[in-house]
Amino acid sequence: MVAFGKKLKQLQIQEWESFYINYKLMKKKVNQYTRQIEVSEHNREYVLKDFSRVLDSQIEKTVLFLLEQEGRLASRLSVLGEQHDSLVQHDDAAMIPELQESYRVVGEELLKLLHFVELNAIGLRKILKKFDKRFGYKFTNHYVKTRASHPYSQLKQVFKHVGISAVVGTLSRHLADLKDHQGTYVSIYDQPALSLPDPTMESIKAAVDRLSNTTDFLQYIGKHALIPEEELPTTADNDVDERYHFMSLLLNLVNTFLYMVNTYIIVPTADSYSLSLGAAATTCGAVIGSMAVAQVFSSVYFSAWSNKSYLKPLIFSSIVLFIGNTLYALAYDLNSIHVLIIGRVFCGLGSARAVNRRYISDCVPIKMRMKASAGFVSASALGMACGPALAALFQTDRTIFWITLNENTLPGWVMALAWLVYLLWLCISFREPYNDDKLNPPTRRETSNENSVSEPLIEKQNESHNDEDNDDDDEEFNNNEEAEESHQPVTSIVSAYKLLTPSVKVQLLIYFMLKYAMEVLLAESSVITSYYFIWSSGKVAIFLACLGLTVLPVNVLVGSYLSNMFEERQVLLAAEIMVCIGIVFSFQVIIPYSVPQYVCSALLTFVAAEVLEGVNLSLLSRVMSSRLKRGTYNGGLLSTEAGTLARVVADGAITLAGYGGMNKLLNATLLPSLLICICSIVATCYTYNSLY
Repeated sequence: MVAFGKKLKQLQIQEWESFYINYKLMKKKVNQYTRQIEVSEHNREYVLKDFSRVLDSQIEKTVLFLLEQEGRLASRLSVLGEQHDSLVQHDDAAMIPELQESYRVVGEELLKLLHFVELNAIGLRKILKKFDKRFGYKFTNHYVKTRASHPYSQLKQVFKHVGISAVVGTLSRHLADLKDHQGTYVSIYDQPALSLPDPTMESIKAAVDRLSNTTDFLQYIGKHALIPEEELPTTADNDVDERYHFMSLLLNLVNTFLYMVNTYIIVPTADSYSLSLGAAATTCGAVIGSMAVAQVFSSVYFSAWSNKSYLKPLIFSSIVLFIGNTLYALAYDLNSIHVLIIGRVFCGLGSARAVNRRYISDCVPIKMRMKASAGFVSASALGMACGPALAALFQTDRTIFWITLNENTLPGWVMALAWLVYLLWLCISFREPYNDDKLNPPTRRETSNENSVSEPLIEKQNESHNDEDNDDDDEEFNNNEEAEESHQPVTSIVSAYKLLTPSVKVQLLIYFMLKYAMEVLLAESSVITSYYFIWSSGKVAIFLACLGLTVLPVNVLVGSYLSNMFEERQVLLAAEIMVCIGIVFSFQVIIPYSVPQYVCSALLTFVAAEVLEGVNLSLLSRVMSSRLKRGTYNGGLLSTEAGTLARVVADGAITLAGYGGMNKLLNATLLPSLLICICSIVATCYTYNSLY
């Protein structure tokens, strides 16, 4: 398999070769520094200063060339602008196609320049990352902070590309004017909708978006899904376009929505249902948790099944969920708590979220993948809110054909009907993508995801095999690079675990913690509120629905504002602390437990956990090995398993704590949550500098 770094090398612009950051030189410097530090620890300060000097020189060379090319493009645009003004004055429509083509030629040159900047930005990130890894320094933070904040920063030219944005604006305006040459000449600045559907400008916009380091709401919530997104074009992209089918994508999103509704629709009434079957109210933990237990196993086999098909696992999921919800509803008339739990186990065995993720990853074109990922997250959030809201509507009690319909059984019957309708829709409208190497062409695996573009090497000159043979340190260094650049998906859970770095393990611990805290809050809400405040199931359902409705507004706040004002790791640590504060405020201490205390602490815990989940998964997608981006044992599966295990533990804790008495249930379930939260905060502080 061709290394991803060598693919990038093949994409370099040969006539500009001498103006790239010289990775080979920097690699030799790193090896030289290694030998110097082995001789004497006193050389560390010299190493930092010399490496900074050499890197400054490389960046300066690249930036000056970039400015020269920007000036050349600006001069050409100035000449074309004069021709455009002349055309407008003389109303010479015959010259429009020629002038449009001239602007597109400049656009192609701009694409080359964007490509140049992108490869240098990748190389710079790679060099800094390797320096930190080799010497154990946190040099990247120091270097970027000191250079980027300086008033005469050259680093900003690489990452901010203000001059390029001005060229893009000029091209957009003139092409829009020429395309709409009807005598109106409305500027794109007055009507942004005019800018454009021009193929050249679309390519430029995609390149600029890829190069940009800012995060908007769509990108932010899209990262929640941990769905890979390509950054470099490959020949497989055309195959993906051919496999794409809008109705099939919609059916996957509907599956996601219905499953989340199915998960949370029973939460407000789980305790009363358990009581009606002769079990303790805290058995609701086992009822809710049985679905999570089954999901631990279903996530694995659905992930593996999606290597071969999408339609068959979705059909199987719908059938199993129909059976599970039917059993859940029939348990009331059968007066069997065992049937109730078996029904929820069947529901867990029908969790096809791994298939939904995989379909978006493999069958949605790159230009639409972020929107599809955001749709996946939004569908999950909407389902989470709609589940309890629907439960609040089921306030009836009647019998039809010896089947009882009440607030306990209606969630099961309604969801069974919903899955039956979905199954019919699925069989009629879903189109199975054609099988190409089991739905995963090798070229797609080699260019696996949104962050793998930051992994490959940028080598500026052809390195001979003789040079590598004569330099043992270089050979060892290259071997390490090749190992890291291998994008072959892992084939076992053991192999996946071996690829987990300390940073990834901490991110998974954080995910476990936040899911545990949220599950304790949601699963025991009906029990706690009925014991302390005598709330009805309807009030509990409304309360949970209101919590669920905060998900998207919170993501808007974080994705559009906070993530552009602060580093993601700063938001991560702050959100962990807020979760911890929310948990502390949830404890019942000396004073009587009140509704304001419960509502405020629950809202703080839930909102902070939602913020934490988004930032955590965004960081996880960056620090995770590229080999965990595809295949059965991928990063999405690992995060799902961590979250599902947290739910299992939390629901088990609720059931066990119930044996100690209702008056001790709240504190007994909150204490483990607090301890895990403190551990995650300590772990985050320990690995804080590696989260970038």
